[in-house]
Amino acid sequence: MSATTPDPRSISIFDYTYTLPPERIAPAPLPNRDQSKLLVYRVGHITDQVFNHLPQELPANSLLVFNDTKVVQARLFCHKPTGGQVELFCLEPVAPHRAVELAMQQTGESVWKCLVGNGKRWKSGPVLLEFTAQGQPATLTAERLEATDGYSLVNFHWQPATLPFAEVLRGAGHLPLPPYLNRDDTEADAVRYQTVYAAHEGAVAAPTAGLHFSDEVLTHLAEQGTTTAHVTLHVGAGTFQPVKADRMAGHAMHGEPFVVEAQVLRQLLAHDQRPIIAVGTTSLRTLESLYWLGVQADAGLLTADSLPHVGQWQPYEPGSTLPTGDALYALLTYLHEQQLESLYATTQLLIAPGYQFRVIQGLVTNFHQPESTLLLLVAALLGPDWRRVYDHALANNYRFLSYGDSSLLLP
Repeated sequence: MSATTPDPRSISIFDYTYTLPPERIAPAPLPNRDQSKLLVYRVGHITDQVFNHLPQELPANSLLVFNDTKVVQARLFCHKPTGGQVELFCLEPVAPHRAVELAMQQTGESVWKCLVGNGKRWKSGPVLLEFTAQGQPATLTAERLEATDGYSLVNFHWQPATLPFAEVLRGAGHLPLPPYLNRDDTEADAVRYQTVYAAHEGAVAAPTAGLHFSDEVLTHLAEQGTTTAHVTLHVGAGTFQPVKADRMAGHAMHGEPFVVEAQVLRQLLAHDQRPIIAVGTTSLRTLESLYWLGVQADAGLLTADSLPHVGQWQPYEPGSTLPTGDALYALLTYLHEQQLESLYATTQLLIAPGYQFRVIQGLVTNFHQPESTLLLLVAALLGPDWRRVYDHALANNYRFLSYGDSSLLLP
């Protein structure tokens, strides 16, 4: 441990809480994406705005980085031959592909890690789901291979077998709205629980900071010359995973896959000494993970035969003093040597008070649940002022969580 980097393993999550009245949780989005409130925190000063003013609030010469993952309809309501319902929530693919993009194109059969609702009713045998895909009748059969603590491995078969699994989910599945909304998904959610720039299917939760961006706001950003870039981190259900441990040392961060093009690394390198603003905590974790992968690349620890990975505690071990530009250049060099134009990796990075940010200078984000790792990330960025920001939002009728209002945090 560096003397300047406190160890977050001793943090108690109960020090990062606040009272969130249920009526402040937004049950649905506003009619217009870009009309939500925007709390602007700039070097300790808080002001209130409307989100469509974001382009004017950004620092000059900013690079805005979006997560372009797309939410899949990952909830499947199957039935036993006797009629009982079993809910399956697809978390991540297992076979024949672990990469989400490949698993979405798989035809005929695949194995997924799933959460199972009403699992006690599912003793053995297959469960079924009849649906329509590409205008024709289709059938999905699910068989539980094994059950472990918290999830099951489920083998899916479907007919017509020529359908890719992405089409199966489109036809048979439901959007996995956050559990705290406590309602079924609607036709409106199919549009509004996606960002307007969503491109790559694989998330089971939306990168909600991006839900406020409209085509008009994106046009305004382009007109004023704001540079943009896209990364892809497929948000997992672990984003809602509560911290149950007394100390953070006892909390295991969920892992999430991400993809970053080499061109984005070049953009980041070219943007040196100018503000890099992450749109959402998932974009931020991806960008900061690039630094730590660069540290590994510089040390010769990345190899062609293993998937690059950032561990939960890597930043808090005896630290690296490698400059950010050098780390990103080392990672770009690794890709060049491997003749790759895309970096595929996973991250378990925990960002908590004591973390030293290496890549980003600001964050666009919603208001997060008490006692969550997302709130820890905000506290790492703002220090004790996180509480001022949340007190201000509560006192000024901001709407909270996934469909709630937004903030621009510029410490």
